[in-house]
Amino acid sequence: MALVRDLTEDEVREGYTDSEGFHPGAKQILEFDKSENNVQQGTGQLTTFNQLGFYGKGSKHKPDGWYLPDDYTKVAIILETKSSNKNLNDKTFVNELLNNIKITGQKYSKIVGILYNGNETRIFLNDTEKTDTTKELQSKNFYIDLFDDFEIDTNQIYLTTMKINNLLHFKFGVNDFYDRMVFTACALVAKRYDAPLTKGMDYNLFHYTILNTLSKSLEDAKKQNEKLEILLEAYSKVQMNITNNQKAIDDFIVNVEIISKLINSKNWNGEDVMGIFFNEFNRYKGKSENGQVFTPDHVASLMYRLINVNPKEDRILDAACGSGAFLTKSMSNMIKAVGGINTKEAKDIMSTQIYGIEIDKRVFSLACANMLIHKDGKTNLEQMDSTSQEACDWIKSKKINKVLMNPPYEKKCHPEIIIKNVLDNVNKHTIAAFLLPDKKLEKVSKKIVKSILNKHRLLKIIKLPEKTFDEGITTSIFIFESGIPQNDEEIFTCYIKEDGLERVKNQGRQDIRHKWKDIEDKWVSIIKKQSGDDSIKWIKPSICLSYQKDEEAFEVYEEDFVKTMADYLMYKENVNVNALKEAIANKVIYFSSITSGDKNNKIAINVESGKNFE
Repeated sequence: MALVRDLTEDEVREGYTDSEGFHPGAKQILEFDKSENNVQQGTGQLTTFNQLGFYGKGSKHKPDGWYLPDDYTKVAIILETKSSNKNLNDKTFVNELLNNIKITGQKYSKIVGILYNGNETRIFLNDTEKTDTTKELQSKNFYIDLFDDFEIDTNQIYLTTMKINNLLHFKFGVNDFYDRMVFTACALVAKRYDAPLTKGMDYNLFHYTILNTLSKSLEDAKKQNEKLEILLEAYSKVQMNITNNQKAIDDFIVNVEIISKLINSKNWNGEDVMGIFFNEFNRYKGKSENGQVFTPDHVASLMYRLINVNPKEDRILDAACGSGAFLTKSMSNMIKAVGGINTKEAKDIMSTQIYGIEIDKRVFSLACANMLIHKDGKTNLEQMDSTSQEACDWIKSKKINKVLMNPPYEKKCHPEIIIKNVLDNVNKHTIAAFLLPDKKLEKVSKKIVKSILNKHRLLKIIKLPEKTFDEGITTSIFIFESGIPQNDEEIFTCYIKEDGLERVKNQGRQDIRHKWKDIEDKWVSIIKKQSGDDSIKWIKPSICLSYQKDEEAFEVYEEDFVKTMADYLMYKENVNVNALKEAIANKVIYFSSITSGDKNNKIAINVESGKNFE
């Protein structure tokens, strides 16, 4: 908040009114003025800690604000306000707050201390200052969530996801891959909205509780996006062949609880959790279901960084969003950049800056669930065909200025038409990154590719490591700028040969040695500077539209030449090679004298001709 005059401590704490109306203070911003069950909260300079239920040393101190849940295991908040002309670096102010935190620590183990002067804040978690958070005062939930900032155990996510998949497949008898994904995703959405899933409930109650929670929690969201009904429809269609295994129901509930808790960590990074989750289910699909290729998390992370997102302004589109990897990655990174999920800017990001299109109904339902699990506010997703005019009109209406996409690769899906429709209908100068097979733009309709380059410029092609996808597809990132014709301008290309990931049995490729961050930083720098690596090449679009790997030198060794000549002569003389090999072996083994014992422990075999073979 920009101040036009110095504010008193009372005005900073309680708010004030002038000719422009009422200006909220810490009390209103923190929402200490709202009633809440089982919590003592408020502001003022008259209430002592003793009156709040604390005794002993310091109990006569008077905090400026307090949030004290009846449950002592939850987070408490203590506020200390100063007039706007006071410098928060004053040690006296800090010590005053720390003393009040110490008093609160008689009952609470998790305490947020806030020092605020109307301009900025200093935040303490217990007695340790947290410097990597926004200086602007936020609502109390923002500070409560700071204690959810635990590291995510990636291996636990893999193991828990495998358990969930095996339960649904073998204990509930859900044979369809997508049905297992939909059911689990809906359970996680319901858990996010506090569904009372508890061990011991029978299947009918368990199933109804999820459906009822989904229906109620999505009422407001459905007013903004009627197609969220598809999520409820997909859940209702999932058929369980076995419903009387109480242990399986209990185990499923426990494992969903574990995943849900991990997602709520402040360290969740979009696909860090859900990408692993969905890709783990994807691993169990049959060969007939290979049309869907999910984007690896580290690739989504790299592509996000390459398009230079402004989290306060940019509107991001994925017009073939699948389960939502790019959308959740973008939302996560943008929210982190503005200070966290409970900031005012985060609400804008969730409601007006993330957009997706998916044609497949069941995959669309997964994308909706994925966004809702990750606290998406509006779910700006549409189930439609990205090759249609309807999609073109929808994209144009959203004023998109950044694109991240992994279009379908199959020819029948017409990825070139999707790319054209996107580039033709986003804002001019939009930077758009597409993940495609290396040679895709050289194999699809030349007429459409030519029309794309007549209006838009292909800036960069970044070839990814050969093993990026388990399916054996080799891919590159193609970065365009919309509204600027190519005019045969050269294209920057490079080749990331290694990503540091390693294959883990039954868990796909993972960054188990934590190499990717440094590799990603290195390549982001190289690609932005367009220099710094021997793989860099500049290509003419009139000649090719893919990274051109160097041809490996062809070498012929003398033994190769001798073998080839011998094979040819034996063929010419009609010699049976196998019979000859057997005859020589018998001659060497059974008709030779064998001696040993020289200083090198070699065995000498002397055939009849006297020739030695060692």
